[in-house]
Amino acid sequence: MCLEKHRFRITHPFHPLYGRGFDLIEITSMLGVGLVHYTADDGTLRTVRQAFTSVAAVDPFARVAAGRSAFRVTDLLALAALLDSLGGDDRTVREGGAGADVVKEILPNV
Repeated sequence: MCLEKHRFRITHPFHPLYGRGFDLIEITSMLGVGLVHYTADDGTLRTVRQAFTSVAAVDPFARVAAGRSAFRVTDLLALAALLDSLGGDDRTVREGGAGADVVKEILPNV
């Protein structure tokens, strides 16, 4: 898809070119990942992930949350699953329920 004369910005906050605008050459997809092709300052053809640019589709959660949430539900569920896989199934101890009194405090030998 050729989109000459269109510009885009790098919007990912940790990308070294964050905030910079470039002339968009083409948007393609490889292995399900959207790619934006553009001309760099030195005239070379470069590529950046579409998700890192202003031409990416807005995440539905981000649109609804409007900046009011620090975490997405899917990310929190993934974190909970990871924690459960690392620590076994001692939910009663973590939640302060029955069995919380058996948690042993460990102090360093000083």
